[in-house]
Amino acid sequence: MRILLIHSDYIKYKTRSKTRIAEEIDDKKKSMQFENSLVVFTAVEKKDEEDPTNVVENSVKEVKDVFTKVKADNIVIYPYAHLSSSLSSPEAAKNILKEMEHKLSSDGIKVERVPFGWYKSFEISCKGHPLSELSRNIQVEKKEEKKIEELPSQFYILSQGELYDPNNFTYQSSDLEKLVAYELGIMKSTGEEPPHVKIMREKDLADYEPSADVGHLRWYPKGRLIRDLLADYVYNLVTDLGAMPVETPIMYDLADDAIRVHAEKFGERQYRMGTKSKDLMLRYACCFGAFRLLSDTFLTWKNLPLSVYELSTYSFRLEKRGEVVGLKRLRGFTMPDMHTICADVDQSLQEFDNQIIMCAQTGHDLEINYEAIMRVTADFLEENREWVMDSAHKIGKPVLLEVLPKRKHYWICKMDFAAIDYLGRPIENPTIQIDVESGERFDIKYIGPNEEDETPIIIHCSPTGSIERVIGSLLENSAIQAQVKSPMLPVWLSPIQVRILPIAERHLNFTLKLAQEFKDQQIRVDVDDRPETVGKKIRNAASEWVPYVIVVGDNELESNGFTVNIRKTGEKALMDKNDLIKIIADETRGMPFRKLPLPIKLSNRVKF
Repeated sequence: MRILLIHSDYIKYKTRSKTRIAEEIDDKKKSMQFENSLVVFTAVEKKDEEDPTNVVENSVKEVKDVFTKVKADNIVIYPYAHLSSSLSSPEAAKNILKEMEHKLSSDGIKVERVPFGWYKSFEISCKGHPLSELSRNIQVEKKEEKKIEELPSQFYILSQGELYDPNNFTYQSSDLEKLVAYELGIMKSTGEEPPHVKIMREKDLADYEPSADVGHLRWYPKGRLIRDLLADYVYNLVTDLGAMPVETPIMYDLADDAIRVHAEKFGERQYRMGTKSKDLMLRYACCFGAFRLLSDTFLTWKNLPLSVYELSTYSFRLEKRGEVVGLKRLRGFTMPDMHTICADVDQSLQEFDNQIIMCAQTGHDLEINYEAIMRVTADFLEENREWVMDSAHKIGKPVLLEVLPKRKHYWICKMDFAAIDYLGRPIENPTIQIDVESGERFDIKYIGPNEEDETPIIIHCSPTGSIERVIGSLLENSAIQAQVKSPMLPVWLSPIQVRILPIAERHLNFTLKLAQEFKDQQIRVDVDDRPETVGKKIRNAASEWVPYVIVVGDNELESNGFTVNIRKTGEKALMDKNDLIKIIADETRGMPFRKLPLPIKLSNRVKF
């Protein structure tokens, strides 16, 4: 708490208008004047909520000490938020100010408390002696607490319905072994920069933005295209599952108790911003908007399960500066977020199973190997052991199981899918969580079959994890591929799917007509019309990971066949355009498509 103490000749105030957090007052309180008063301008801070009794005792002690010394006739407690940028919730502030008033009054002091939550004008005359202007920072005294040893989590490998000690398990997957080493604290960070940071720059996808806060990126056309395709991909996944897309604000008022309590779980990792009357927070996920939307929705048991989906562009987390690395950990990122309202735990388990299948599918579609971690509380495992075994079995390979001795988060069960980077460290991607707190906290209700209000269970699911991390995983995967074969992205995500190289200027018109035929078939194609040798053009296409490269010369003008350089196999194959169109159609079937975001002729492009 911060207080400013003014020994005044007089203070007079007048209320102008009320805010939405204003306390109700009678007409007398709307305009008052006090003589020879010790005015206590007071800002109640967030940290005061940890021990309000302690902070009231300490503040009252300080105020009484000054009051006795200056020999004022009365004390005026004046709420004054401008003394701090880290304010408590309005409810907590009101309670603490009322308790200060009560404690001081109990000691026989005449006390007046100026109304909370009103816009006011005031006039004050300060006496001007050495003690007439004082400021104090009231600290919460930390009490000695007996330390209770928290029991550690237990880790197992869950394979074919059996639990194994991770230290004695025979690993068939080196990725799972690396994940286990990381989770058990055996693997130590080398501090090396992951290779995807270099790759994202080399391939003109993205780079750090020096004029923004650390952890915020600028995206170039190719990178933006990949992000948009991934966003389209997730949209198709969740709507196929029945989710309804919504959009909610990116900032929230911490005067909302439910939002404030939920936000406190992220501690200091929040972007805060204040206005004259509000303490706001930029969202770190879509939960706030989704939960507020659902709390205002009329639901019955017949509507459930019900899912809403939002792609948050952007979410914000004030990660520690040293932890912000490339695409793996950012302060501003894009998160696909689906929330499913379930009637009870049993229904949530059924939905969880459906979402496991969806998340596992993303690994297949992105051509990334995911290893899974299932995290459960001991109570949940005891009550749902058979379900846990069956759900893990859906992954089709061994799963790391973490058993928490008791619940310390809002979830009782979650599954995380992780890609392993070039340096052997996990990149968390898809996640599914069963949330047993937020329904009650945000007052989300549905009418049950007995016509009574019921509180639902909520499943959080991000089918891919943040879009930036997905791209980071793809690039890390390409660095691993490069050890044994030519690295590349899945064809549906490749910014340029086909590049055509005219040998000479006389071949250009034919090449442009051919490119148009590929373009008409929803294939991203470009033409390297620059005055370079064919060999250099082929090397440039290889450096951009173009999956298919066609060289057009005199022979191609006279025949329907082309020699196609196939990046995936490193082979050259003779085929006509319809053959290649069919191959690309087969490789991209069911995946989203967006047009080339660059000039079709390389001679017209700029170097970012």
